[in-house]
Order: sequence, then C-alpha cells, then structure tokens
Amino acid sequence: MSKHEYFYTQIRNPLSGDFLILHLQGYSMYIERNAWAFLDKYRGTVFNGLWPTLPEMFRITVSRYGERPCLTVFEPDRISLTYDESLKLIEAVARWLHDKGIRKGDTVAVTGKNSPEWAVAYLGVLFAGAIVAPIDYQLKNEEIDLLIKTAKVRFLFVDEEKYERYVSGGKLEQVISLKKGVGTYVYDLDGPDAEIEQAAETDLAAILFTSGTTGQPKGVMLTHRNLVSDCYLAQGNMQLYPTDVFYALLPLHHAYTMLAVFIETISVGAEVVFGKKMVTSIILKELRLGQITMLLAVPMLFNKVLAGIIRGIKEKGPIAYGAISALMGFSGFIKKVFRVNPGKKMFKFLLDKASLTTLRICICGGGPLAPSVFKKYNQLGIDFVQGYGLTETSPIINLNPVEHYKETSVGRIIPQVDMKILNPDERGVGEVIVKGPVVMKGYFEMPEETAAAFTPDGYLKTGDLGYLDSERYLYLTGRAKNLIVTEGGKNVYPEEIENEFQLFDEIDQILVRGFVQDKKMKTEGIEALVYPSPDFFASKNNAPAFSKEDIKAAIDKIISEVNQRLLPYQKIERVIILDEPMEMTTTKKIKREAV
Repeated sequence: MSKHEYFYTQIRNPLSGDFLILHLQGYSMYIERNAWAFLDKYRGTVFNGLWPTLPEMFRITVSRYGERPCLTVFEPDRISLTYDESLKLIEAVARWLHDKGIRKGDTVAVTGKNSPEWAVAYLGVLFAGAIVAPIDYQLKNEEIDLLIKTAKVRFLFVDEEKYERYVSGGKLEQVISLKKGVGTYVYDLDGPDAEIEQAAETDLAAILFTSGTTGQPKGVMLTHRNLVSDCYLAQGNMQLYPTDVFYALLPLHHAYTMLAVFIETISVGAEVVFGKKMVTSIILKELRLGQITMLLAVPMLFNKVLAGIIRGIKEKGPIAYGAISALMGFSGFIKKVFRVNPGKKMFKFLLDKASLTTLRICICGGGPLAPSVFKKYNQLGIDFVQGYGLTETSPIINLNPVEHYKETSVGRIIPQVDMKILNPDERGVGEVIVKGPVVMKGYFEMPEETAAAFTPDGYLKTGDLGYLDSERYLYLTGRAKNLIVTEGGKNVYPEEIENEFQLFDEIDQILVRGFVQDKKMKTEGIEALVYPSPDFFASKNNAPAFSKEDIKAAIDKIISEVNQRLLPYQKIERVIILDEPMEMTTTKKIKREAV
C-alpha cells in the first residue's frame, strides 16, 4: 500500500458488540466508531432511506429509553421530563399547529431563553412537518423582526418578555408563550388527531441565521439529513452514553449548542440540563446539582474556570504551586503517552472545589482555544477536546477523539466528510473546503450567495485557513478575511497571536489586526486592541485604584512578554487600550466587523 492510498472496512468489537471503522491511509491507521449501525434495525419500519428525520430519530430514542430523564431545568427546584413525557407534549404541540393550519413547508420561529419549553416547541414544529427558525433572543427587537420577515415566519414561540409585543403587533398569525401564565402557553396546546404530512429526510428542517444581522440576513438552510447525519457521524470520534448528562449553557438557537448538545442528547437517550445564565457561580452550582458529565462551552468560560483553579493553587504558596505544577506535568505525560488518566484521582481536591468532579468530557468550540489551556485541563484529569465546524456544516466537521487527542489541533475529520485545503502555501496552509452529508442546502432565497459559497466541484468554502496532517487532523491558523500581510510578504494569522493571551488575568478582551503602515506600498503592521479586566484592576482591600498609566504599563509588560515568544514578523507593534469592552456575539466571540 503506497502512502497515497486509502482504504477502510467495518469490524465488530467482540467485547462490546459495537461496530468500528478501520481506516488505513498511507502508512497510518486509525479507528472510528460506527455509532449509527444500530439504525439498521429500524430502517424499513420507523424510517426509510439513509438517515431518519429528527422526529423519526426522537421516536427511536423514546422506544429505547422512554423512562429515562430527557429535559431538565432548575427553577430553582428541579423540574424534569422523561422521554415518554416529552413525546406526549411534542405530539400535542404538533397536533395544535396542524389544527391551526401549519403544513409541511411552513416556517415557525422559536426565540427565548434555554428551557424545556424551547425544546418542546422546536421539536413540535418538526413533528408538524414544518420548518423551524431558531432566533437569537438577545438580538434587538428590530433585528428579530427582520429575521422573522426574512424567513417568512407564520407562527412564533417566544418568551414572556416579548410576548405582548408580538401579540399586539398583529403581523404574525399566532404567538405562543414559552412561559406559563402569559397568554397561550406551549404546554397547554393540543389538537385533534390528524394525518400530518411529515417532512422527508432531504427536506428542510431548520433555517439558522449566522452572526451579523445588518443588511440582508443569511439564513442557512439545513435539512433533516444534514442535522441527523452530523449528530451520528460526530459520534464516530466521540462515544456517548444514555447515562450522560449534557449541560445546555450557550443559547440553543446557535448551531453549536443546538446540535452538539440538544440533538446529540436526544439521539442517545441522555439527559440535557438547561442553563440560563452565563454566571460562573451559577454554572458551577448547576454542574454539581445536575451531575453533569458532558460540558460543551466556549473558550471564555473554560479560560475563566481554569484561571480560578490556577489562582487557588498559587494562593497555597510557591512551594505548593511548584509541587502541584510538577505533578500536573507528570499526569499529562502519563495520559498522553500511556493513555491512562491518573489526574482524576490525583487532583480530586481541586476538581471538587471547582465542581468539575462528575465531568466525563469537556468540549470547546465556537472559537480558538490556546493549546496551553487544552493541555492543563487534560493534566488535571479531565478529558478535554476541541471541535470545529460552521453553521453551514450543521455544524460539526472535526472533533478530537478522547483516546487520541492533539492539543494544537481542532480535531480529526468526522466520517463521510471530505476535506481539502485549497491553494496551500509553503506551510500547507490554505482555505479549508468540505463536502459531505452535513453541508447545508444553501442560503435561504439567496441563490447568488449560495453559488459563491461553493467551488465549481461542489465543495463548501469555509473561509477558514488551516492545514491537515497525515492522520486527517485539522490545524486552523485563522480566518481568510482576517489575514495580515506584512511588509516582508509574510502571512500573519491574528487568531494565533490572540491565543497567546488567553491565560493572562489582566486582559479581558484582545483583538489583533493589521493597520496600514504604507498606503502606497499597501503594507500592514500589527496592532492589538486590549480591554483590560475590570475585576483584576479593581481597587481591593482599600488599596489605591490603578491609574491609567499603571494599567498601560501592566498591559505593555504582557505584550512585551508575548512578543518574545512570537516570530519576528508576528510581533505586535502598536497597542490601543480600550475604555469600553468590544461588542460580542452570544457565543462570546468579539464581533471583529464592529470594531
């Protein structure tokens, strides 16, 4: 077999009964799980074709795990619905929608805070054969109005704060509340039995709007096949169990949480706990109360939690800090080389204090994470991995397997997804392009934008720059549109530089970008916009407040320290200290276009 040849076959694990896919690529070999092999049992009865629709998938799960908890929330008392109970509510919503005139192909929007009601409404729309449009609840009213108009929404499920606004507006046929006691309540809905025309596997399931709502919004069209295939194929790189408990912390309208938390949960009969506030103390409390095993979050949260752990270690004194750091290094070495995880027991006292003891896996997505952060979590005994994807890819296309993770990579390509690097440079870096069942149908009623998003041979252009290694792991270097070209013709990726600052408590936000050094020659320099941490520089214990000069000196010192680690052409040449934080998305990424 030459280094360019590729071969794969399916084998059965005689111990567990699970199906595995053995890949041989060149001189390397790796194994993926076939987590969807069990679907063959239901093909031809519950569903036909390659993949079930989302309603068919949910019915399969209910038949397997009907009595298990499904949807849970703390308000402040624990409220939980089993799969059987959830299905009854979902079917009732579907009957009501059908009775009110919703048919296959109609669009119904859902917008509100994370809750079991949100999940029931979302699935109820799909059970009615309709298309669901999840909308960011934190958008301005005018922006939500625009998305509702763009997606041609007929009915709207909405939280109580905005219920009256849309009822009195009169532009929608029906408005349903996601909160009891306010108007028409989602759990009170029901209708007569009827033959409801269901969507097919290749029909549109959801319209998701990408970040940025100025101008004409882009609605990403995802089919049932897109979402269901992505859900199961991602499990080729990650083993999930019915006993897992997921934590839905980020807004459910976002593709990352919607698929990687909510849809993954209901595919395996696991439980999802809905978090409502991005407040560290509340998060840690709910992690403990919910006995969370699967935590999916963004870099900002993981950075804050880790910073708190490290701060607590340092408070024990330099000797204790040095000893624990050495033990962490040893633990990480054992985990990486021998694939044994001693850290869970070694650092139980630290994990207990941070409410992380029950966690089985942490997954970081929604933005780049510094490899140093990735490394420290694994040293502490937490199976911590990264993933990568876009709304346009449903979204997962790369995920690090726990048993063979790479700290500097966003993960291995999931099964059945073909990934290439377009026009690679001398480093092998180029634009990442993908093809497969997870790739969107297109942008809603935007044929020109849809055509521009694909190569002539049908690959989706992600707009991200990166390179692949021999084991099909992807390494991202940045966004193509953020690329800085220096006077010496070197390509600089801002995200790589920003990663170097993730563990400095003094910095709350940093954005690295190019600035024009020479208009005539069109050369760029590198500048950093920094918003200092208000908490770090706040006056404590009656100490005098930090002056602007003190803050600038502290930030300049950090910039100088990081510059020493960077390559000569990557060094930051100009620093701008901001008085106000930069605008962020709901997944806590800086809106670069707004700066």
